[in-house]
Amino acid sequence: MKKKGILAVVSGFSGAGKGTLMKALLQAHPDQYALSISATTRPPRAGEEHGREYFFVTRDEFEGMIQKGALIEYASYVGNYYGTPKDYVSEQMEAGKDVILEIEIQGALKVKERFPDTLLLFVTPPSAAELENRLRGRGTESDEVVRSRLKRAVEEAESMESYDYLLINDELDTCVREMHELIQAQHLRTGVSSEWIEKIKQELRRL
Repeated sequence: MKKKGILAVVSGFSGAGKGTLMKALLQAHPDQYALSISATTRPPRAGEEHGREYFFVTRDEFEGMIQKGALIEYASYVGNYYGTPKDYVSEQMEAGKDVILEIEIQGALKVKERFPDTLLLFVTPPSAAELENRLRGRGTESDEVVRSRLKRAVEEAESMESYDYLLINDELDTCVREMHELIQAQHLRTGVSSEWIEKIKQELRRL
């Protein structure tokens, strides 16, 4: 029986290294994972392509997707819609790919509510001091922006217990290995493996 993929949702503080971590995971296991592509009503930026960075749609098209229940989750941000198309995720999972979705905490918890088998992973640096160092080390944000992101992290930390696993992103290769192992272990959960369990039950009955 072909193994169906699972959905893993990754959240974490700004500056925790989520993007770097997932890029390294996909490079290490290119045939195993697919990064979910969001739909958005914002116009494409220079160099962006439809179906690669985002699915670019009109506001009417997006609202039609909402009405049809075609989105796993969605949100409005700075006047534009962003959401995760259900069909794209389902197609990847049916093809055996484990799909990784990077979204904020509120959206992650909504996904878990709708799809209980979803694996929730929260990425954090080893300490608050290291988080501040990483934010300041970017050299692209003002002190005001850094303080704002740290204040937001205080609020986000209140929801960390809602996640299935905590990933401490201290050493990249170690964190990539841990993320891969956690996602693959999810395939062995009885809820996720219910189709396989039913298959072997039927085979045993025929013996």
